[in-house]
Amino acid sequence: MVQTAFLGDVVLTTPLLAALAARHGPVDIVTTPAAAPLLETHPAVRRVIPYDKRGAGRGWPGIRALAARLRREGYERAYLPHRSLRTAALAWLARIPVRIGFHDGWRLLYTEARRRPADGHEIDRLLALAGAAAATYAPGLRPTPEDERAAADLLARGGIQGPFLALAPGSIWGSKRWPYYDQLAVRLAARGAVVAVGGPEDASLGEAIVGAVGRSGGRAVNACGKLTLRQSAALIARAAVLVTNDSAPLHLATAAGTPVVAVFGPTIPEFGFGPVGPHDVSLGVANLACRPCSPHGPPRCPLGHHRCMRDLGPEVVAAAIEETGALHRRG
Repeated sequence: MVQTAFLGDVVLTTPLLAALAARHGPVDIVTTPAAAPLLETHPAVRRVIPYDKRGAGRGWPGIRALAARLRREGYERAYLPHRSLRTAALAWLARIPVRIGFHDGWRLLYTEARRRPADGHEIDRLLALAGAAAATYAPGLRPTPEDERAAADLLARGGIQGPFLALAPGSIWGSKRWPYYDQLAVRLAARGAVVAVGGPEDASLGEAIVGAVGRSGGRAVNACGKLTLRQSAALIARAAVLVTNDSAPLHLATAAGTPVVAVFGPTIPEFGFGPVGPHDVSLGVANLACRPCSPHGPPRCPLGHHRCMRDLGPEVVAAAIEETGALHRRG
Protein backbone atom coordinates (compact mmCIF):
# COMPACT_ATOMS: atom_id res chain seq x y z
CA MET A 1 0.00 0.00 0.00
CA VAL A 2 1.03 3.60 -0.57
CA GLN A 3 -0.46 6.19 1.80
CA THR A 4 1.48 9.46 2.12
CA ALA A 5 -1.36 11.82 3.07
CA PHE A 6 -1.76 13.73 6.36
CA LEU A 7 -1.34 11.99 9.72
CA GLY A 8 -5.07 11.83 10.34
CA ASP A 9 -5.61 10.20 6.96
CA VAL A 10 -3.01 7.58 7.81
CA VAL A 11 -4.80 6.73 11.07
CA LEU A 12 -8.08 6.42 9.16
CA THR A 13 -6.34 4.01 6.78
CA THR A 14 -5.70 1.45 9.54
CA PRO A 15 -9.08 -0.27 9.02
CA LEU A 16 -8.16 -0.75 5.35
CA LEU A 17 -4.81 -2.18 6.42
CA ALA A 18 -6.61 -4.63 8.71
CA ALA A 19 -8.96 -5.66 5.90
CA LEU A 20 -6.07 -6.25 3.49
CA ALA A 21 -4.07 -8.17 6.09
CA ALA A 22 -7.04 -10.44 6.73
CA ARG A 23 -7.05 -11.25 3.02
CA HIS A 24 -3.36 -11.25 2.08
CA GLY A 25 -1.43 -11.35 5.35
CA PRO A 26 0.48 -8.41 6.85
CA VAL A 27 1.25 -5.78 4.23
CA ASP A 28 4.12 -3.44 3.44
CA ILE A 29 3.23 0.25 3.37
CA VAL A 30 4.92 3.32 1.96
CA THR A 31 4.16 6.34 4.12
CA THR A 32 5.70 9.58 5.35
CA PRO A 33 8.52 9.63 7.93
CA ALA A 34 6.14 11.37 10.34
CA ALA A 35 3.50 8.66 10.06
CA ALA A 36 5.90 5.70 9.94
CA PRO A 37 6.13 5.24 13.75
CA LEU A 38 2.34 5.06 14.00
CA LEU A 39 2.24 2.06 11.67
CA GLU A 40 5.43 0.15 12.44
CA THR A 41 3.83 -1.55 15.48
CA HIS A 42 0.47 -2.24 13.82
CA PRO A 43 -0.30 -5.98 13.56
CA ALA A 44 -1.56 -5.59 9.96
CA VAL A 45 1.81 -4.18 8.85
CA ARG A 46 4.83 -6.29 7.94
CA ARG A 47 7.15 -3.43 7.03
CA VAL A 48 7.01 0.35 6.83
CA ILE A 49 8.87 2.06 4.00
CA PRO A 50 9.34 5.78 4.82
CA TYR A 51 9.08 8.15 1.88
CA ASP A 52 10.20 11.72 2.52
CA LYS A 53 8.29 13.32 -0.34
CA ARG A 54 8.91 16.86 0.95
CA GLY A 55 12.58 16.35 1.77
CA ALA A 56 15.29 14.00 0.53
CA GLY A 57 12.85 12.11 -1.71
CA ARG A 58 11.12 15.11 -3.23
CA GLY A 59 10.47 15.49 -6.94
CA TRP A 60 10.77 13.03 -9.79
CA PRO A 61 14.28 11.85 -8.84
CA GLY A 62 12.93 10.75 -5.47
CA ILE A 63 9.94 9.02 -7.04
CA ARG A 64 12.14 7.15 -9.50
CA ALA A 65 14.58 6.07 -6.78
CA LEU A 66 11.81 4.69 -4.57
CA ALA A 67 10.11 3.07 -7.55
CA ALA A 68 13.35 1.24 -8.36
CA ARG A 69 13.52 -0.03 -4.79
CA LEU A 70 9.92 -1.24 -4.91
CA ARG A 71 10.52 -2.88 -8.28
CA ARG A 72 13.39 -4.91 -6.80
CA GLU A 73 11.02 -6.19 -4.11
CA GLY A 74 8.82 -7.79 -6.75
CA TYR A 75 5.47 -6.72 -5.33
CA GLU A 76 2.47 -8.25 -7.09
CA ARG A 77 -0.26 -5.86 -5.98
CA ALA A 78 -0.51 -2.25 -4.78
CA TYR A 79 -3.47 -0.58 -3.12
CA LEU A 80 -3.48 3.19 -3.60
CA PRO A 81 -5.96 4.99 -1.31
CA HIS A 82 -4.26 8.38 -1.75
CA ARG A 83 -5.58 9.86 -4.99
CA SER A 84 -2.44 11.76 -5.96
CA LEU A 85 -0.42 11.68 -9.16
CA ARG A 86 2.72 11.01 -7.12
CA THR A 87 1.20 7.85 -5.60
CA ALA A 88 -0.10 6.56 -8.93
CA ALA A 89 3.17 7.29 -10.73
CA LEU A 90 5.20 5.59 -8.00
CA ALA A 91 3.29 2.31 -8.35
CA TRP A 92 3.35 2.52 -12.16
CA LEU A 93 7.10 3.17 -12.31
CA ALA A 94 7.64 0.30 -9.87
CA ARG A 95 5.98 -1.95 -12.47
CA ILE A 96 3.67 -3.51 -9.91
CA PRO A 97 1.38 -5.70 -12.04
CA VAL A 98 -1.87 -4.98 -10.17
CA ARG A 99 -2.45 -1.35 -9.12
CA ILE A 100 -5.80 -0.68 -7.45
CA GLY A 101 -6.99 2.88 -6.94
CA PHE A 102 -10.18 4.90 -6.82
CA HIS A 103 -12.14 5.90 -9.90
CA ASP A 104 -11.67 9.61 -9.13
CA GLY A 105 -7.87 9.27 -8.96
CA TRP A 106 -5.37 8.79 -11.80
CA ARG A 107 -7.20 5.97 -13.55
CA LEU A 108 -4.86 5.74 -16.56
CA LEU A 109 -2.07 4.62 -14.22
CA TYR A 110 -4.17 1.99 -12.44
CA THR A 111 -4.97 -1.51 -13.63
CA GLU A 112 -8.19 -1.47 -11.62
CA ALA A 113 -10.28 1.52 -10.55
CA ARG A 114 -12.84 1.00 -7.80
CA ARG A 115 -15.66 3.39 -7.06
CA ARG A 116 -15.12 5.63 -4.08
CA PRO A 117 -18.40 6.31 -2.25
CA ALA A 118 -19.39 9.97 -2.42
CA ASP A 119 -20.91 9.98 1.05
CA GLY A 120 -20.21 8.43 4.41
CA HIS A 121 -17.18 8.48 6.65
CA GLU A 122 -13.68 8.36 5.22
CA ILE A 123 -13.09 5.06 7.03
CA ASP A 124 -15.85 3.42 5.00
CA ARG A 125 -14.81 5.13 1.78
CA LEU A 126 -11.29 3.75 2.19
CA LEU A 127 -12.57 0.26 2.98
CA ALA A 128 -14.32 0.31 -0.40
CA LEU A 129 -10.87 0.00 -1.99
CA ALA A 130 -10.68 -3.53 -0.55
CA GLY A 131 -14.34 -4.27 -1.21
CA ALA A 132 -14.87 -4.53 2.55
CA ALA A 133 -18.20 -3.71 4.12
CA ALA A 134 -18.56 -0.46 6.03
CA ALA A 135 -17.94 -0.64 9.79
CA THR A 136 -16.23 -4.04 9.43
CA TYR A 137 -12.97 -2.71 10.82
CA ALA A 138 -12.23 0.16 13.20
CA PRO A 139 -9.18 2.44 13.44
CA GLY A 140 -6.50 1.18 15.75
CA LEU A 141 -2.94 1.89 16.85
CA ARG A 142 -0.56 -0.16 18.98
CA PRO A 143 1.55 1.88 21.40
CA THR A 144 4.33 -0.18 22.95
CA PRO A 145 4.88 -0.70 26.70
CA GLU A 146 7.65 1.91 26.41
CA ASP A 147 5.14 4.35 24.91
CA GLU A 148 2.74 3.69 27.76
CA ARG A 149 5.48 4.30 30.32
CA ALA A 150 6.46 7.59 28.67
CA ALA A 151 2.86 8.81 28.87
CA ALA A 152 2.52 7.66 32.47
CA ASP A 153 5.80 9.30 33.46
CA LEU A 154 4.78 12.64 31.94
CA LEU A 155 1.53 12.59 33.90
CA ALA A 156 3.33 11.61 37.10
CA ARG A 157 5.85 14.44 36.73
CA GLY A 158 2.92 16.83 36.38
CA GLY A 159 1.27 15.47 39.52
CA ILE A 160 -1.67 13.97 37.64
CA GLN A 161 -2.77 10.65 39.10
CA GLY A 162 -6.47 10.36 38.32
CA PRO A 163 -8.72 11.10 35.33
CA PHE A 164 -7.88 14.16 33.28
CA LEU A 165 -9.27 16.13 30.34
CA ALA A 166 -7.15 16.43 27.21
CA LEU A 167 -7.18 19.49 24.95
CA ALA A 168 -5.61 19.55 21.46
CA PRO A 169 -5.52 23.25 20.50
CA GLY A 170 -3.38 23.02 17.36
CA SER A 171 -3.79 22.50 13.63
CA ILE A 172 -1.49 23.06 10.69
CA TRP A 173 -4.36 25.08 9.16
CA GLY A 174 -4.67 28.34 11.09
CA SER A 175 -8.37 28.85 10.45
CA LYS A 176 -9.16 25.47 12.06
CA ARG A 177 -7.80 26.54 15.44
CA TRP A 178 -10.59 27.32 17.90
CA PRO A 179 -9.42 30.41 19.87
CA TYR A 180 -10.90 29.71 23.32
CA TYR A 181 -9.02 26.69 24.64
CA ASP A 182 -7.51 28.64 27.53
CA GLN A 183 -10.95 29.86 28.63
CA LEU A 184 -12.38 26.35 28.32
CA ALA A 185 -9.50 24.97 30.37
CA VAL A 186 -10.31 27.31 33.24
CA ARG A 187 -13.91 26.07 33.21
CA LEU A 188 -12.77 22.45 33.17
CA ALA A 189 -10.11 22.80 35.86
CA ALA A 190 -12.77 22.60 38.56
CA ARG A 191 -13.66 19.11 37.27
CA GLY A 192 -10.15 17.73 37.09
CA ALA A 193 -6.66 18.13 35.73
CA VAL A 194 -6.12 19.36 32.16
CA VAL A 195 -3.46 18.16 29.72
CA ALA A 196 -2.63 19.97 26.46
CA VAL A 197 -1.54 17.61 23.68
CA GLY A 198 0.06 18.35 20.32
CA GLY A 199 3.35 18.72 18.50
CA PRO A 200 6.27 21.09 19.13
CA GLU A 201 4.56 23.73 16.97
CA ASP A 202 1.68 23.78 19.48
CA ALA A 203 3.86 24.39 22.55
CA SER A 204 2.88 28.05 22.91
CA LEU A 205 -0.81 27.14 22.74
CA GLY A 206 -0.22 24.57 25.45
CA GLU A 207 1.59 27.10 27.62
CA ALA A 208 -1.36 29.48 27.32
CA ILE A 209 -3.63 26.72 28.61
CA VAL A 210 -1.30 25.86 31.50
CA GLY A 211 -0.95 29.53 32.43
CA ALA A 212 -4.70 30.15 32.45
CA VAL A 213 -5.39 27.07 34.56
CA GLY A 214 -2.57 27.91 36.96
CA ARG A 215 -3.95 31.40 37.54
CA SER A 216 -7.32 29.87 38.38
CA GLY A 217 -5.79 27.54 40.96
CA GLY A 218 -6.11 24.36 38.90
CA ARG A 219 -3.61 21.81 37.66
CA ALA A 220 -2.52 21.52 34.04
CA VAL A 221 0.34 19.98 32.06
CA ASN A 222 1.66 20.95 28.66
CA ALA A 223 2.52 17.76 26.77
CA CYS A 224 2.86 19.52 23.39
CA GLY A 225 6.12 18.49 21.77
CA LYS A 226 7.16 16.31 24.71
CA LEU A 227 5.95 12.96 23.38
CA THR A 228 6.20 11.02 20.15
CA LEU A 229 3.06 10.35 18.14
CA ARG A 230 2.62 6.87 19.58
CA GLN A 231 3.26 8.18 23.09
CA SER A 232 0.68 10.90 22.46
CA ALA A 233 -1.79 8.21 21.39
CA ALA A 234 -1.08 6.37 24.65
CA LEU A 235 -1.66 9.60 26.59
CA ILE A 236 -4.95 10.35 24.80
CA ALA A 237 -6.09 6.79 25.53
CA ARG A 238 -5.85 7.63 29.26
CA ALA A 239 -7.96 10.79 29.00
CA ALA A 240 -11.59 11.00 30.10
CA VAL A 241 -12.34 13.04 26.98
CA LEU A 242 -10.47 14.92 24.25
CA VAL A 243 -11.50 18.34 22.94
CA THR A 244 -9.92 18.95 19.56
CA ASN A 245 -10.11 20.83 16.30
CA ASP A 246 -10.58 19.02 13.01
CA SER A 247 -7.00 17.69 13.12
CA ALA A 248 -4.93 14.56 13.73
CA PRO A 249 -5.56 14.22 17.51
CA LEU A 250 -9.25 13.66 16.69
CA HIS A 251 -8.29 10.49 14.83
CA LEU A 252 -5.77 9.40 17.47
CA ALA A 253 -8.61 9.55 20.00
CA THR A 254 -10.89 7.58 17.68
CA ALA A 255 -8.23 4.88 17.42
CA ALA A 256 -7.81 4.88 21.20
CA GLY A 257 -11.54 4.75 21.96
CA THR A 258 -11.44 8.03 23.89
CA PRO A 259 -14.62 10.17 23.75
CA VAL A 260 -14.22 13.23 21.53
CA VAL A 261 -15.70 16.70 21.35
CA ALA A 262 -14.62 18.01 17.95
CA VAL A 263 -14.83 21.68 17.01
CA PHE A 264 -15.40 22.29 13.29
CA GLY A 265 -15.04 25.75 11.78
CA PRO A 266 -14.14 26.15 8.09
CA THR A 267 -14.74 22.43 7.54
CA ILE A 268 -17.72 20.25 8.44
CA PRO A 269 -18.14 16.65 9.66
CA GLU A 270 -20.08 15.86 6.50
CA PHE A 271 -16.76 15.87 4.64
CA GLY A 272 -16.28 12.46 6.24
CA PHE A 273 -13.63 13.15 8.87
CA GLY A 274 -15.67 13.60 12.03
CA PRO A 275 -15.56 11.47 15.18
CA VAL A 276 -17.41 8.15 15.06
CA GLY A 277 -17.68 7.00 18.68
CA PRO A 278 -21.10 6.44 20.26
CA HIS A 279 -20.62 9.27 22.76
CA ASP A 280 -18.69 11.68 20.52
CA VAL A 281 -19.95 15.18 19.74
CA SER A 282 -19.24 17.41 16.73
CA LEU A 283 -19.75 21.15 17.11
CA GLY A 284 -20.01 23.95 14.58
CA VAL A 285 -21.78 27.23 13.93
CA ALA A 286 -24.96 26.54 11.97
CA ASN A 287 -26.47 28.73 9.24
CA LEU A 288 -23.26 30.57 8.44
CA ALA A 289 -23.32 31.34 4.71
CA CYS A 290 -19.54 31.17 4.26
CA ARG A 291 -19.19 27.76 5.94
CA PRO A 292 -17.63 25.47 4.81
CA CYS A 293 -15.08 27.53 2.92
CA SER A 294 -12.41 24.94 2.16
CA PRO A 295 -11.81 21.17 2.08
CA HIS A 296 -8.93 21.57 4.55
CA GLY A 297 -9.34 25.02 6.04
CA PRO A 298 -7.27 27.98 4.78
CA PRO A 299 -4.37 29.47 6.78
CA ARG A 300 -6.66 32.32 7.84
CA CYS A 301 -10.29 33.33 7.39
CA PRO A 302 -10.77 34.62 3.81
CA LEU A 303 -13.34 37.15 5.06
CA GLY A 304 -11.37 38.24 8.11
CA HIS A 305 -14.04 37.62 10.75
CA HIS A 306 -13.48 33.91 11.58
CA ARG A 307 -17.04 33.68 12.88
CA CYS A 308 -17.14 29.92 12.30
CA MET A 309 -14.86 29.63 15.32
CA ARG A 310 -15.32 32.86 17.25
CA ASP A 311 -19.10 32.46 17.48
CA LEU A 312 -18.69 29.12 19.25
CA GLY A 313 -18.20 30.03 22.89
CA PRO A 314 -16.45 27.98 25.59
CA GLU A 315 -19.76 27.47 27.38
CA VAL A 316 -21.08 25.56 24.36
CA VAL A 317 -18.06 23.26 24.30
CA ALA A 318 -18.23 22.74 28.07
CA ALA A 319 -21.87 21.69 27.72
CA ALA A 320 -20.93 19.27 24.94
CA ILE A 321 -18.35 17.65 27.23
CA GLU A 322 -21.10 17.03 29.75
CA GLU A 323 -23.22 15.58 26.94
CA THR A 324 -20.62 12.88 26.27
CA GLY A 325 -21.05 11.61 29.84
CA ALA A 326 -17.32 10.89 29.90
CA LEU A 327 -16.67 12.79 33.11
CA HIS A 328 -19.25 10.73 34.95
CA ARG A 329 -18.12 7.39 33.48
CA ARG A 330 -14.45 7.90 34.26
CA GLY A 331 -14.58 10.25 37.16
